[in-house]
Amino acid sequence: MYARRRRNYFLMMGGCIVLFVSAWAVVRLWSMPVAIGMCVVAMVIPPIAAMIANRRGPEDRWWDDPSGDPKSDEWWDELDGKKRR
Repeated sequence: MYARRRRNYFLMMGGCIVLFVSAWAVVRLWSMPVAIGMCVVAMVIPPIAAMIANRRGPEDRWWDDPSGDPKSDEWWDELDGKKRR
């Protein structure tokens, strides 16, 4: 799961760099509005890539991990109904 999210992130960021560099190295010679449009698209990609990279799947149970504080973990277990008396 982590490898897939990391691969998607790097693919999207690589596409962002390719769009930005090609817009100002090549495309601007033929059409300035298209180069600006490519930069706008490249500008939107990083936040989307970050959201995709940080998205948790249904099998990721990060909220159940103990915090390290025994009193807090005991309180949360009691609140969640995990401890039976």
